[in-house]
Amino acid sequence: MVMSQPSKTPPEANPRRWLALVFIGLAQLMIVLDITVVNIALPSAQKDLGISDGDRQWVITAYTLAFGSLLLLGGRIADYTGRKRTFLIGLLGFAGASALGGAASGFETLLSARALQGAFAALLAPSALSLLAVNFTEPRERAKAFGIFGAIAAGGGAIGLVVGGLLTEYLDWRWCLYVNVPIAVVAAFSWSVLPTDTRAEGRARFDIPGVLLAVCGLVAVVYGCSEAESEGWDSRLVTGLLIVGAVLLLAFVLVERSVARPLLPPRVVADRTRGSAYLAVGLSVVGMFAMFLFLTYYMQLVKGYSALLTGVAFLPMTGAVLVGAGGVASRLIPKVPPRLLVAPGLLIAATGVALLVPLDVDSSYAAGVLPAELLVGFGMGLVMAPSMNYATHGVGEGDAGVASATVNTAQQIGGSIGTAMLNTIATSATSDYMASHAARMTPRTAKAGLVEGFSHAFVVSSAILAGAAVVIALLMNTPRPVREPGAEGATPLPAPLG
Repeated sequence: MVMSQPSKTPPEANPRRWLALVFIGLAQLMIVLDITVVNIALPSAQKDLGISDGDRQWVITAYTLAFGSLLLLGGRIADYTGRKRTFLIGLLGFAGASALGGAASGFETLLSARALQGAFAALLAPSALSLLAVNFTEPRERAKAFGIFGAIAAGGGAIGLVVGGLLTEYLDWRWCLYVNVPIAVVAAFSWSVLPTDTRAEGRARFDIPGVLLAVCGLVAVVYGCSEAESEGWDSRLVTGLLIVGAVLLLAFVLVERSVARPLLPPRVVADRTRGSAYLAVGLSVVGMFAMFLFLTYYMQLVKGYSALLTGVAFLPMTGAVLVGAGGVASRLIPKVPPRLLVAPGLLIAATGVALLVPLDVDSSYAAGVLPAELLVGFGMGLVMAPSMNYATHGVGEGDAGVASATVNTAQQIGGSIGTAMLNTIATSATSDYMASHAARMTPRTAKAGLVEGFSHAFVVSSAILAGAAVVIALLMNTPRPVREPGAEGATPLPAPLG
């Protein structure tokens, strides 16, 4: 939010903003949990509902397709109809869809519920981030709030693995979906502490051509990347979907430059600071997804860990995220240029992923996995907190929703593309290893083949993170926050609208 006269505590600040942060954080945690908690539950759900191996990916893809493709529309709906109202509608709708999925008696019902979860998450996620942006305007408080929010965004996935393991092992896979209901009920009490809704000026007019182009383009890209896992990147289906998606998104950019009320105003992404923040989030989740995906398989299939033990093994990374985001980044955001947090954070995460490259069948958790988790977690904490903060840097209040949606879109699309790309690299390397050792195949050789594939994926993931650090260091040109005369500590002057 842009302020005309910065002060230590703005007079219009919501007096219950910290309590509001608790409820906003719960909603964000619910969204992040759902991404990984369902992964743990999927094998049990597949067996219970008789889902084929070819169809099981749709339990995940239905959610990401709906979520990633509808986020921009959800952000603009929040701007036009009110963020508080959209937040609560998304919250309750997400809970209802979760209950439907938990009670599913067949694959079709579960698939529909997952798609509905994604659609309501597309309303909820940008509303949550934009509510945070408009609730916390004093620089130091804003830094702390976004440090907490960034820690939830970066570390919630690991918590989801633990929760999913507990629920699946001791209750039933259905509780991995039911768990969202009590979280949503508690978060719904935010109605009494969130500030009165404000809306974008003028009558709500949605950019229908932009909506159709963005939704169809993103669906084509996400669907194409998800199919690459089974079809291969060189298949006609995947190539065709990616080309169609790219063409539609290019048309979307051209339309947004010419319409009076665009779905995504060019000014939102043209600002180098915000654009760099979106890019940092999109590229950084490649490392996170690589860590979660391949370490989950490594610990369960190679080391023989249970689902619960696998989740517990990720907890040190969550602790490192909390230290990086809440302990370090939140203190430095008001004092240093964002690139001095984001770029080093990406390099630290790249180093952590690189430490996983030498993993083998006999590697121990303490020596082979734990150091990498700590580095990746700490680095991601440094990346996510300032990136979430600067994703709405300098935007007018009427654009806060769509700016928040853009960073969530970057996260979803980056995660989808990264997962498909790295999984294809891993499976190809594993296939080559198996073919070269077919004459002397043993159970240990099969495990070694899996690890060989993971190592190739970790090399690429580390290179992407290191390259992202260089790009962000060059692009994110926001200077060090300026100290106001007589103010205690660093207080950023308001940024002009980008």
